[in-house]
Amino acid sequence: MIENALKYLEALAPDTPRNIQYIEGIVAAGLAAIALTAGWYLSKYIGPKLRHLWEARAGYESELAGRRIRDMTRRATTFILCGIFLAAYPWHLIAQVVFSLTIAITVGLFANDLIRGVRMPDWLGTAIGLALFVTIGSGLVGGIAPIAEAMERVGFDLGSRRISLWWIVTGAMTAVMLFAVARALMKIVTHVIGNSQLDGAQKVLGQKLAIVAIFTGAFVLGLDILGIDLTALAVFSGAFGLAIGFGMQKTIGNLIAGIILLMDRSIKPGDVIAVGDTYGWVNKIGVRAVSVLTREGKEHLIPNEDLMTREVENWSYSSPNVRISIPVGVSYNTDMDQAIELMKQACVDVPRVLNHPKPVVWMLEFGDNSVNFEIRCWIKDPQSGVGNFKAAILKRVWDLFKEHDVEIPFPQRDVHIKSLPEGGIIKLEAGSKPTVSNPESTATK
Repeated sequence: MIENALKYLEALAPDTPRNIQYIEGIVAAGLAAIALTAGWYLSKYIGPKLRHLWEARAGYESELAGRRIRDMTRRATTFILCGIFLAAYPWHLIAQVVFSLTIAITVGLFANDLIRGVRMPDWLGTAIGLALFVTIGSGLVGGIAPIAEAMERVGFDLGSRRISLWWIVTGAMTAVMLFAVARALMKIVTHVIGNSQLDGAQKVLGQKLAIVAIFTGAFVLGLDILGIDLTALAVFSGAFGLAIGFGMQKTIGNLIAGIILLMDRSIKPGDVIAVGDTYGWVNKIGVRAVSVLTREGKEHLIPNEDLMTREVENWSYSSPNVRISIPVGVSYNTDMDQAIELMKQACVDVPRVLNHPKPVVWMLEFGDNSVNFEIRCWIKDPQSGVGNFKAAILKRVWDLFKEHDVEIPFPQRDVHIKSLPEGGIIKLEAGSKPTVSNPESTATK
């Protein structure tokens, strides 16, 4: 079988002496082995450093990712060195076969690892790897031109452009590879911006603009690689943009509203807001809607346009500090100075209360049944809940009042009776309504 292969190679290059082809083939095999060894050593020593760099820049730690980076380093080193060796000398056919096979295999495996490494489907990585292997390896049988010509004949004409099987295959491969590279760049850029010193709104805005820039650049580069003239798309893109403008008016409006919200920083991730009946903290500002997480664990998706046009209560717009007011009533028989000090002490005893501004207690009014006060204190974490905070303050007030015999009165009413039946008696019993009876009628009976 090997002898037949050698005869086939000699037939492809009949003018080259056999001994020269064999010698060059042996040298090429040795150089390919050196390239493989160099790739193995570099992946062993440089691979871990590249893995740590990837984890630091992309924020993604995985043993599988580490292995893929190591393998990609080895394969990239191998096909780069083999490409250098192939271009450095006018090799004859057998040596070209050795280098071409090595490059085809390593490039195909590299593309497979790259596509799978950015979490694209495994079958897609295998398909692209095989396609690249066939494309590069076809140089052994006369180049890719015969295959391209055969695939070019399968298709149809659309205006001045030929839509062929070859064009579709190359377009799909280009799109997949550009998308894989764009996803890897997007992962790195978003992690770098996320770990920067910018605030929440600036980070989200920067990440969104970076993603748009990366995918726009990949799209334009793909059109250029495929040889599509952008001026030919001017009329079509104008009509398409007009249709998109009418059909996706709300979507585009929400997208622009979200960018404006991030630019003017009126609403940022982590802000505590109230919109209508919805109260919670901003979890995420998306392309279409803002995610507001309530204390009940419910996630409300509010369209970005609503936050631009409706009245929004932002509890942490300029400062996260929020003042909470808690009403408390005490009996008229209470030492008011003592009650005020106890309510202040209750605020001091609850950890979430800020020392600056200090909590204060105001006497508001003389009510029907009690003297009414209001505790006013500040917290800096409204996203942790307001109801549970009020409950903690009131529980501490209750305990201190019990310890110092401060009465919280029940509602009281004065009943004035203008007239009674002659000889009538009013009986009052706990837990029952007052009744009126006549002793004379009882004695008669």
